[in-house]
Amino acid sequence: MKLHVVDGTFELYRAHFSKRPGQTSPSGQDVKATVGVIASVLGLLDDPSESCTHIGVAFDNPIESFRNDMFAGYKTGDGMDPILVDQMDLVERAIAACGIVVWRMDQWEADDALGTAAVRWRNDVEQVRIMTPDKDLGQCVTGDRVVLVDQIRKRVINEDGVRERNGVDPESIPDWLGLVGDTADGIPGLPGFGAKTAAILLNRYRAMDNIPDDENTWDVKVRGAPRLGKTLRDNRESARLFRDLARLALDVPLAESLDDLEWHGARRDDFESLEEDLGRIRYQPSRWVC
Repeated sequence: MKLHVVDGTFELYRAHFSKRPGQTSPSGQDVKATVGVIASVLGLLDDPSESCTHIGVAFDNPIESFRNDMFAGYKTGDGMDPILVDQMDLVERAIAACGIVVWRMDQWEADDALGTAAVRWRNDVEQVRIMTPDKDLGQCVTGDRVVLVDQIRKRVINEDGVRERNGVDPESIPDWLGLVGDTADGIPGLPGFGAKTAAILLNRYRAMDNIPDDENTWDVKVRGAPRLGKTLRDNRESARLFRDLARLALDVPLAESLDDLEWHGARRDDFESLEEDLGRIRYQPSRWVC
């Protein structure tokens, strides 16, 4: 038995910017992204190679979270395409109509829900498959038991894959992002700290708090050590803040049990009502709950 947890917000963006045909509802609303998410999730359930039986989908709704109180520069919904904003509630309704558990994050983020689910149920299933390539979810990867699935690049990222991609162990990902930054989330990182430099230091010292203030005592070679040492000394508190922003909350109060996540089929009445509002949905569920 596998558990699939899906970053619904990522899927919404992916569908919006995809080359799939556009779709407008009978009322004139652009619903291309919502219909695309439906097709993606139902396609996952129909994919024999995934053997998907248990599934949950998380959304950022709104985009802001508790991290915006921690750091003013953290990502917000400002500048988000109004076409996507208009579909935030609609896509949640659509996934629920497919008979799939929806986690709406209004205080936490979708990634926090995915990480919480992975940690909570990883010992109860053969594998947890986190359906996103996001770097910050790499901190939840455990051997081959919890993996990331990059559907765009057709790649499964296990613990060795995290090391290959980011240069550090999963447990060091928050520290790595604290030093390197993550532009997608509005985490600036520290000037001069590239991915390779940060990885060299963290592979030796495991966490940024263990990196000595005096770069002359570093027993690994990094390019530009005097400059980087001064940057870290002068900005260590900022680096800790950036690390804390990147560290996922793994105790989100998800109400469901693992049994609740088992997919039995779409809710026929809800799905047919959804089609009335969206227009014809080309990808139909393979199973129905009447």
